[in-house]
Amino acid sequence: MSGKDTPELEKLLADAARALKVRKLYRYQPYPWQKEFHDAGASNRERMLMAANRVGKTESAAAEVAYHLTGEYPEWWQGKRFDEPVLVWIGSVTNEASRDICQKTLLGGTGEDLGTGYIPKHLIIGKPQTRQAGISDVVDLVKVRHKSGGVSSAVFKTYDQGWRKWQGTAPHVVWMDEEPSSGSVPNKDDYRIFTEAETRILTSKGVLFVTFTPLNGETDLVRHFVYPSARGIWMKTATWEDAPHLSEEDKEQLRASYPSYEVDARTKGVPTLGEGRVFTVSEDEIKCAPFEIPRHFAQIIGIDFGIDHPAAAVRMAWERDGDKLYLVEGYRIANKTADYHGLRLKKMSQDWIPIAWPHDGMNRDKGGGAILKDQYFREGATTMLSMSARYENDKGGPQPQEPVITEILERMNTGRFFVFSTLTEWFEEFRSYHRKDGKLIAVRDDMLKASFYAVMMRRFAQVHAVRQAPRQVSAPLSMRVA
Repeated sequence: MSGKDTPELEKLLADAARALKVRKLYRYQPYPWQKEFHDAGASNRERMLMAANRVGKTESAAAEVAYHLTGEYPEWWQGKRFDEPVLVWIGSVTNEASRDICQKTLLGGTGEDLGTGYIPKHLIIGKPQTRQAGISDVVDLVKVRHKSGGVSSAVFKTYDQGWRKWQGTAPHVVWMDEEPSSGSVPNKDDYRIFTEAETRILTSKGVLFVTFTPLNGETDLVRHFVYPSARGIWMKTATWEDAPHLSEEDKEQLRASYPSYEVDARTKGVPTLGEGRVFTVSEDEIKCAPFEIPRHFAQIIGIDFGIDHPAAAVRMAWERDGDKLYLVEGYRIANKTADYHGLRLKKMSQDWIPIAWPHDGMNRDKGGGAILKDQYFREGATTMLSMSARYENDKGGPQPQEPVITEILERMNTGRFFVFSTLTEWFEEFRSYHRKDGKLIAVRDDMLKASFYAVMMRRFAQVHAVRQAPRQVSAPLSMRVA
């Protein structure tokens, strides 16, 4: 290759790199927790992604905003869809945050970098409209070509404008990045920004989502999602463990830079809730790497029926010699019928592991049909115990939770309760399980409840019987006498 060819080659490489950058939206492949966040938009008007720093929460929201603005939904998309152009409001704490975070993630920039964010350049109409904000390049409005042929609009707002600036039209989508706050701690007027945005989407039958790290503890906004007062209010957490792109070196450097009182919020997305978390031990003390369960460990499955909330199941192994319990497998899922759960439990139980179930399994489904436990049994969960979960020598029915919680917490503190690191949804519930006014908050506790029933009924756990192969009888030796 001659020297004069080098500039041409460099130009081709630069053009190829830029072409790749402007197709960012089409390259987005969500992690499982991000996809769960997107999918939840199909049935939930309001969503919160309360997550650790640097896990990808802003990327998730920006990608979804771009899908709604363009109508270019991918094949894997199961979330909310708009078939016509939309109006989107995007909220940030300040103008600087709007420009440097949301605006940059969506647009890439306002000059040569325009179109290198999640909104593809060929779908941005003209030049974004900026506003006089005391700093340069703060975008106020951008027009985007929608798949239907119409034009969508994205309006960038800030919380320091006050709640009155959040009145007026009815947007289809509202993305609030970080919690509305005019000072170190959000006040009632700050929360009113959220309630104004909440009101706007009612008219358009739209969606609202909040992405933030909970540095201010149990604020009004956190309470709104932790203690939902109506259907359609959904929350998801994500930690550094859910972000494979973060190296261990990155995590150590970041952790060392945080004040001790912010570590849980910044690394796990955990606020200080109510009077405190129920399980006060560090999750690192109970988390263990998956291993093959030895045959001499007894096993049992606990399930929580999903009557008006997600259904869940966990498989527990019991090392009797050391009296150690291990949660090794589990799932949590909403809106599935008995045939789904029956087949899944059949596979989990391997047709020999007993299944513990709560007393509400004696209820009938909403249509007045068969009893729930019987439906599960007929669909494949044939190892269900004959009685509902109960303490030994108890007559059955609803069981108090405090005794089993006390036992599990004691086991955690004495190194006798462990959870496989792969049970990410279980740890999500573990982090947020807490009390308010002295009472347990029964929200997002489905896998925990399943665990409680397994622990409560472990006396029925079984060891896998090894079937003996038939003994081969050798043919008698033939001795020949010459």
